[in-house]
Amino acid sequence: MVSFLEERPKNIAACQNVLSDAKSVQKPPPPPGFLSISRKKLLHNLEISAGTMVNAWVDSMRASSPTHIKSTPSVADDEGSWNLHHPSALEMFEQIIDASRGKQIVMFLDYDGTLSPIVADPDRAFMSKKMRKTVRKLAKCFPTAIVSGRCRDKVYNFVKLADLYYAGSHGMDIKGPEKLSKSKRDTELLFQPASEFVPLIDEVYEQLVETTKSTPGAKVENNKFCLSVHFRCVDEKKWSELAQQVKSVLKDYPKLRLTQGRKVLEIRPTIKWDKGKALEFLLESLGFANCTDVFPVYIGDDRTDEDAFKILRDRGQGFGILVSKFPKDTNASYSLQEPDEVSFKLTLSR
Repeated sequence: MVSFLEERPKNIAACQNVLSDAKSVQKPPPPPGFLSISRKKLLHNLEISAGTMVNAWVDSMRASSPTHIKSTPSVADDEGSWNLHHPSALEMFEQIIDASRGKQIVMFLDYDGTLSPIVADPDRAFMSKKMRKTVRKLAKCFPTAIVSGRCRDKVYNFVKLADLYYAGSHGMDIKGPEKLSKSKRDTELLFQPASEFVPLIDEVYEQLVETTKSTPGAKVENNKFCLSVHFRCVDEKKWSELAQQVKSVLKDYPKLRLTQGRKVLEIRPTIKWDKGKALEFLLESLGFANCTDVFPVYIGDDRTDEDAFKILRDRGQGFGILVSKFPKDTNASYSLQEPDEVSFKLTLSR
């Protein structure tokens, strides 16, 4: 088996200020209508609409948090078809080697569910010593970035490796190693396109903590530029209540948007920025934006990683690997089932 060590990293270009802060565009309100409707009927319709929206969110929460696959012929057929279109990255390793030959590999790694297992308490999502050792060796061979929805400082405390790039808060807080080269012109990469939202995020955090404290198991995490409401320890019968609580707070904050991940509700600023934009920013900062011989690899397990998978598919460079035991709609090219397989794949990649 050919080793990725044959592919030597190229000199990394100095960081460039390539992207300006993305601004949210507020659409003008629609003109007032002339529909005559009684106040009682209007309130009734609003209640129905709100209930429908919450039910839709609960259905989405269930869909994004599968716990088992029913053993039926139709499901087995669907799973077989999904595996055909998203084969195991381990089984396709030789093909991946051939595709990357002669190109500069750049690694992008999600954290939760990819480098560490999903655990009940998100504050205890520790990566194994084996995984840390593997990532450390990987970073010596290729530029490597951790791209996570977590606060950048928290992810760094989990990983504890200085030679990596860290993109926290879904890529809204990007920082590179202190030294990018051995020259005297070393420049530190730091990019925070959502910095103006920090006071707003802190304000909403306090409200969500107070509003959700009546729901056992709910945990609100402040990730500096975004918020996470974890419901992995919440009884499924209480999901509707939790979704309603979160939406009741956010209705007064049009500059924030609600999205969903794996057993988590995400609150982010309404700027055009995500993990895919972070991937593009890092490639450009490294001097690989217009290179035809760059080979980015992104490994992640969540919906928010799909933005990065799509970027790679649209660029026609590199590939995405989805970490999941269950079939999901994805833009990734390959799949792995769990962090242990990720560790083995990264070991092979060196």
